Amino acid sequence: MRKIRLLIVDDHTLFRESLRSHLSSNANITVIGEAEDGIEAISKTAELKPDVVLMDFAMPNLNGLQATLRIKKNNPEIKVLILTMYETGPHVQQILQAGASGYILKKAPTRELISAIEAVYNDEAFLCPSVTKQILDDYLKSPAVGDGEIHKDITARELELLGFIAEGKTNKEIAHLLSISIHTVQTHRLNLMRKLDMHDSVQLVRYAIRKGLIVP
Repeated sequence: MRKIRLLIVDDHTLFRESLRSHLSSNANITVIGEAEDGIEAISKTAELKPDVVLMDFAMPNLNGLQATLRIKKNNPEIKVLILTMYETGPHVQQILQAGASGYILKKAPTRELISAIEAVYNDEAFLCPSVTKQILDDYLKSPAVGDGEIHKDITARELELLGFIAEGKTNKEIAHLLSISIHTVQTHRLNLMRKLDMHDSVQLVRYAIRKGLIVP
């Protein structure tokens, strides 16, 4: 097996350096770059074309969910493995809907992280055991569709926009981050409110938190 080309994304420098040190010692992995937020992750992914992006979930500027949506849209062949401290079901559902191939906790041992990286590289899905148990427990408690499911008519772009709205970003800031016009942002916002039968941004923020798009 050729070496897996890995991009590490996390907003904590010491944590990134620790990950690089641990993972670089593995014969099957080569760390080709680092990024400190979702915006840089998108740029580095386009530049370096890694096989796997190891993506932190909670970051400033552009979180892991939003960055994953953009990366998978532009480079569907690149695998994304989310690294996070959260074990709750809704986060897992949204991450997988965004196109990530796996989800592993920051407290996981290095050997499990390496197994996860190799799994997603080989076109397999990976969920750490504690997360799998959480999903099963949630399902058994409520066999019907859970609160974490996004409205079926919401597009990937509208989902990105919803995350930004929930983070308090202005239309101008959102337009810049998504490289679209302010008018287009306004149109997406109106479409979101219409689809969700909501009438202001406060309701959208509450919806985003409830669905696990951001951490309150």
